[in-house]
Amino acid sequence: MRAELDRTDLRMLDELQRNGRIAVVELADKVALSPTACQRRLKKLEDSGVIGRYTAVLNPAALGLGIEAFVRVAIERQSKDATQAFEAAIRARPEVRACYVMTGDLDFLLHVQVADLAAFAEFSMRVLIGLPGVKDVRSSLVLEAIKRDEGLALVG
Repeated sequence: MRAELDRTDLRMLDELQRNGRIAVVELADKVALSPTACQRRLKKLEDSGVIGRYTAVLNPAALGLGIEAFVRVAIERQSKDATQAFEAAIRARPEVRACYVMTGDLDFLLHVQVADLAAFAEFSMRVLIGLPGVKDVRSSLVLEAIKRDEGLALVG
């Protein structure tokens, strides 16, 4: 169900994506609202689930996580239990930044971030291959990120 958002809401969200720590007074000024009206709208956006949470965007390389990969995983289709076990195991793995169920010729696409090639080899050849129901694994290492934007396109 899509929330009903007006242009001011979208401008607020756009600003918050750029700076989640912006003060309400500054946000209100940027979107031409009083601080009270801005705070009320902000609360409504939080309560409705449009704003899911506030977080810091960390730099993986600065934290020693220099290898990023996308891993395509095919699983056996014989058992719903095996699929659920695979999903539970993936949720528990800190190397996996994101996991998507896909259409087409693969079942899951994992976004993985690790310190180095040895850590990636350990994860892919020992951990991932041993997870329930895994039939095939194919990896692609990221050489360079051309565009990386965690925000959504809201206003033109």
